[in-house]
Amino acid sequence: MDHRRVATTPLCGRLGIDVPIVQAPIGTATTPELAAAVSNAGGLGTLALSWANPASTRERIRRTRALTGRPFAVNLVLHWDQRERLEICAQERVPIVSTFWGDPASYVGPIHDSGAVHIHTVGSVAEARGAVDAGVDILVAQGLEAGGHVRGETSIVALVPAIVDTVDSTPVLAAGGIADARGVSAALALGAQGAWVGTRFVVVAEANVHAEYRSRLIAANASDTLLCTVFDKGWPEAPHRTLRNSTVAAWETAGRPAAPNRPGEDDVIGASPSGTPLIRYGFGIPVAGTTGDVEAMAMYAGQGVGLIRAGEPAADVVRALTPGV
Repeated sequence: MDHRRVATTPLCGRLGIDVPIVQAPIGTATTPELAAAVSNAGGLGTLALSWANPASTRERIRRTRALTGRPFAVNLVLHWDQRERLEICAQERVPIVSTFWGDPASYVGPIHDSGAVHIHTVGSVAEARGAVDAGVDILVAQGLEAGGHVRGETSIVALVPAIVDTVDSTPVLAAGGIADARGVSAALALGAQGAWVGTRFVVVAEANVHAEYRSRLIAANASDTLLCTVFDKGWPEAPHRTLRNSTVAAWETAGRPAAPNRPGEDDVIGASPSGTPLIRYGFGIPVAGTTGDVEAMAMYAGQGVGLIRAGEPAADVVRALTPGV
């Protein structure tokens, strides 16, 4: 990639990256290989470690560092206490920590004390203002088009400019429905300094996802996604955008009842690679090695899914997303 032909932004210099592309934390689909490949291609790779035990947290960070000499990030969801994982990040000198789904105020100090940059995802102007007041360095403005768990209630077309105008010099990344270079260019035109891209990276070769999940994403269109709270076992009442499937269809046919009155509420529909039973309506995705009724499990997808037609290597996706390449 000839980075001289690519529009960079001040955010690139702040993060030590060449192009304004950040791989969003895509839960257990992330791997050290994925994060390293994105970083090596000039973007910013991210490890999602919110549910990893301490030994695994440390091992994944070290594995990523062994695969890249470029900056990478760790993401932590604040619905759960992340102090122990954050301490490991500090010990391992992780350069960038992103947080989501909660008040970042008590985490800003420890993140900065470790020398890391703090990125936080918000879904409203009020939330953005609070995060900046708390000392967060960079914001992600997440629109309702996003896949996975969704903080925003507004399209990025309206949300990003509103947040940019509110937070003055704090850099903003745009998230939600971005899956090609046109979307990245649009995000920059809205005032963002980069794009936070998730679904496009779920289908890459380095992602840890079941083959059926990958193939369904490649075949899907925007109308095949639904913003709902149906897959909430383990993360109650948290809105998310997912592909429609048999679980969603049965729930809708039943009149969209709330838990615990959904059809098949306690059904065991499969098992994780380690043999852990997977319950219908669980929030976890089908990773490689999952067995059972994979089609019925949570398959998160943003509204940009209709622009995805192949599962290329991550480095190729970074190039495809970058305007001017």
